[in-house]
Amino acid sequence: MLEFLRRLFRRRSTDSLVGLDPQRTRLIVGLGNPGPEFAETRHNLGFRCVEELARRYGAAWQDKTNAWNSLIAVIHPRADDPDLAVVLAKPQTYMNRSGAAVKALLDFLALERDKCLIVYDDMDLPFGALRLRQRGSPGTHNGMRSVAAGLESDEIPRLRIGISQASRVRQRTMSSANLPPTNARQSKITSRARPTQRWRGRSTEQRRQ
Repeated sequence: MLEFLRRLFRRRSTDSLVGLDPQRTRLIVGLGNPGPEFAETRHNLGFRCVEELARRYGAAWQDKTNAWNSLIAVIHPRADDPDLAVVLAKPQTYMNRSGAAVKALLDFLALERDKCLIVYDDMDLPFGALRLRQRGSPGTHNGMRSVAAGLESDEIPRLRIGISQASRVRQRTMSSANLPPTNARQSKITSRARPTQRWRGRSTEQRRQ
């Protein structure tokens, strides 16, 4: 799977979602809050993961907030290569209304729920732990709750990134959306995360040291 991603992401990104074949397209959505005040917080690790994928493979971000309430980065396969196209998205609706943006993208791309991966932080997992699931309850995460409500289903693949219970202590005196800024160790974890590495209907849990 990793080698497939490397081949796929070597291609140049383009500026349009038009013409994508639903059978050969996947959507990866990172959840977060827009605005510089949230950019470096742990709660925005979903954004940071898709940003890292876009940076690593040269995909340019496009402002599609008017059409789909999201920033979009698109990587198309070559005409002579049957590999999948990947659409990366950062909803600009704020965390609690992420579901509307995800549904708009899925509808436009004509994708089923199982062709979309949602990436977000999780305070109930140890710091640096990764957990990939095909389905399940959204738990206490407001962004994933919004996605499940918007799609009217819990059958949604998701990658959860642990930020640990320690964040709850700070939350008593801070906004739930404005958790402590990321440090060098968090940045290292984000840069190593590969959200789609095992995204083929299998479940896994990986602890980063």
